[in-house]
Amino acid sequence: MPRVTAGPAYAALAADLRRRILAGEYRPGDRLPVEPEMCARYGVSRSTVREALRLLASQHLVTTVRGVAGGTFVAHPRPEQLSEHLATGLGLLAGTAQVSVDQLLEIRELLEVPAAGLAATRRDEADLAALRAALFDPAAVDPAEIYEPNRHFHAVLLRAAGNPLLEVVARPVFGVLNERFLRENAPPRFWHRVDADHREILARVEAGDERGARAAARAHLGHLRSTYLSIDSADRAEG
Repeated sequence: MPRVTAGPAYAALAADLRRRILAGEYRPGDRLPVEPEMCARYGVSRSTVREALRLLASQHLVTTVRGVAGGTFVAHPRPEQLSEHLATGLGLLAGTAQVSVDQLLEIRELLEVPAAGLAATRRDEADLAALRAALFDPAAVDPAEIYEPNRHFHAVLLRAAGNPLLEVVARPVFGVLNERFLRENAPPRFWHRVDADHREILARVEAGDERGARAAARAHLGHLRSTYLSIDSADRAEG
């Protein structure tokens, strides 16, 4: 019989249930054992079980349904929730010396450059239309409103790659870099460069030019690097 012995009882119980869920012992949609059964199985109180389930629910691993046919069920994963958790962790790490801007940019290049190539080979008219709609004219758009179309362009480009796992992993890296460094700090001239780069990436994707799309995405990230690094240096100097 498994027993919860290390650390707070509810946290240890939650950790064991999480392990079982991730190992596939409990699959999405499965109902977890009822409270009395878990109390007997783990040798803990009902309040411990409830705290453990609340913790798992906060991590979007389980959901609770009320009523006669209710209970606690393993949640069906949603990509946006996975991205949110990853973005939270990356954001916290980016505020420490554990992860540098250079490292975040390196990961972004490893993910987004191949994504642009895949988008060119798997291009879909709906995705192309969405990419066109995300373009912006820096001279005609309020700088405070530029961030959103920029974010949307990259989100659509990742989606156009046709691999949902790529989108789940890459979007948080993009989000952390842009929320932390660009949203309020990028100079106006920076957005003119971004606009030109986006149009070049789109042209290569539209043409089905995989190599050209990858090269355009790599060049775009190279153009961004100096701005990210200068903003990061200024932030650290102020801190």
